[in-house]
Amino acid sequence: MRFTFFLLLATLAWGQQPPPATTAPLTPKPLVPPPMPVPSMVPPEAVILTVGDDKITKAQFDMILSTVPAQGQAQAQTPKGRRDIADKLAEILLLAQEAKAAKLDQTPKIQTQLMLSADQLLANAMFQDFRENGKPDDAMLHAYYDTHKSEWEEVKARHILIRFQGSKMPLADGKKDLTEAEALAKITELRAKIVAGADFAAVAKESSDDTGSGANGGDLGSFGRGQMVPEFDKEAFLLPVGELSQPVKSPFGYHLIKVESHQSKPFEEVKAQIAKRMPDEIAKKSLADLKAKRPAIYNDQYFK
Repeated sequence: MRFTFFLLLATLAWGQQPPPATTAPLTPKPLVPPPMPVPSMVPPEAVILTVGDDKITKAQFDMILSTVPAQGQAQAQTPKGRRDIADKLAEILLLAQEAKAAKLDQTPKIQTQLMLSADQLLANAMFQDFRENGKPDDAMLHAYYDTHKSEWEEVKARHILIRFQGSKMPLADGKKDLTEAEALAKITELRAKIVAGADFAAVAKESSDDTGSGANGGDLGSFGRGQMVPEFDKEAFLLPVGELSQPVKSPFGYHLIKVESHQSKPFEEVKAQIAKRMPDEIAKKSLADLKAKRPAIYNDQYFK
């Protein structure tokens, strides 16, 4: 029966009469369905989903698709992915209609949640508007630079490292794996040698377990805050130029540090970086201005 019905459809589609019953059945040609319109060909105002009295246009559905997280965007661009999302949306609309019919939207709990959801959406949109439309001027950029000047600090330094057992620095071939006490004693001895007049770079070449910088006299070049391990970073940025540190312990071992220069990057060099940070700063300032203009009033009897 299925074959006969399919054959009849195919014959009509070809504009022919059905063959006589005594004729051997023909192998039907596959029906070619009319081309389905791709989403880009559907006008924005076209309704693509109807659930009860709710109608969703292509433009609205496209906006819904744009909210899909990045990891799901590829799937959302496929016909199946779009249909899956439409199925979920249809369920939401159907359940929401039932909830309204049952007057659940009139209960205090749901009304409060609806208010919070709407206000949260509007608040996010306003904050984003502050970010996108605020334009920082040079005065704002300079003010940010001055306030955060420590972030642009750099030091140029040398160091000598003496590792000990368990250090993150690999043990070089032929070297003894010192205990922590032995490493501290050795670096204390090296410090006394330098204080007595030995050249720091020469001592680093001879004794440092950091073979990379040791070959260059302990030279680490210039670095900013946060680029070294915390213990090293803290001492390097506190140490006056030209002075020799006390032994500094880190996960790599014990260090002697000597800072050769300490300066901040000039404004022009970091201006572009600051400009990238400004949208958030402008949004925060706009919010602070709003709070000052319309301060919240709290019931002290409740909040105390």
